[in-house]
Amino acid sequence: MNLRAFVSRFGYLIGLIAVIAIFAVLTGAPERYLSPHNLRVIFAQTVTVAISAIGMTMIVVSGGIDLSVGSTIALSGVVTAVGLRDGWSPMLAVMMGLVTGAIVGVVNALSITRLKVIPFIATLGMLGAARGAAKWMGDEKTVDIPATWVNEIAVTVPIVPWLVFAPGVWIAAILAVVTAVVLRRTVFGRHLFAVGSNEAAARSCGISPERMKMWIYGIAGVFFGLSGVAQMSRLRQGDPTVAIGTELDVIAAVVIGGASLSGGEGSIGGAMVGALIMAFLRNGSQQMGWPTYVQETMIGVIIVLAVAVDRVRARARAQG
Repeated sequence: MNLRAFVSRFGYLIGLIAVIAIFAVLTGAPERYLSPHNLRVIFAQTVTVAISAIGMTMIVVSGGIDLSVGSTIALSGVVTAVGLRDGWSPMLAVMMGLVTGAIVGVVNALSITRLKVIPFIATLGMLGAARGAAKWMGDEKTVDIPATWVNEIAVTVPIVPWLVFAPGVWIAAILAVVTAVVLRRTVFGRHLFAVGSNEAAARSCGISPERMKMWIYGIAGVFFGLSGVAQMSRLRQGDPTVAIGTELDVIAAVVIGGASLSGGEGSIGGAMVGALIMAFLRNGSQQMGWPTYVQETMIGVIIVLAVAVDRVRARARAQG
């Protein structure tokens, strides 16, 4: 394997190691930055972006995009919180949060396949609609929830010591492994990559891109809904104003992980590493005392650089 192929295949891992090393040095206290407690904090904070990145990877690989992730997270979290507040069983409340995410995803897919609205515009419109629905559901204020097992999904230190990390971390890891296997080893996964690589060719092979997009956006919506439940668990309340801009972190994680915004290329493992890069970057910035606008600027630059690298890779493949 030559150097170019190595960097192309493992570049995101190199990026993760570089981010960790840089902030370990900049903070002046690597033993604190890499301490078990801080690692628990980082992994717990990664849950929302990591689970969302699984769904976003499916969408991006299929040649689409979803800008409504943050609003879907907020809406699903508020729906779950309202259910818990009103006395629903925790499992039913969580299921309603997941169903809410799925509904948002299906509506996005209908806009794209039936109304022929491009994904960017369709999901941009949903960004506003879902956020408005979240504020309506929560009566424009936060929704407090009673103490249940749902509160423990994204805690920094789990009640059960042998878990080591928050239950949400393990849920994200299991979902990542299962989804990676589905995308690489099943007919559904092959059809998804086919639609993203060349939709016309996929159609000529008997694959229905419209049906695939309904499934892809619907399943991704379930992941976004679960992210909303995890976010609500971490905050211990449903907040209709939460997760503004989270879609940038999610898209950045997916692109950093090697997914192509042109479709047809991407991996769940890469997206998980990308989510960790974003988490270590934000945590390091906070420990350095850098203001939020510095973090946002860095994320914007990272997205542009990641897309630029993807374009260079695409040109190299086309030429050779």
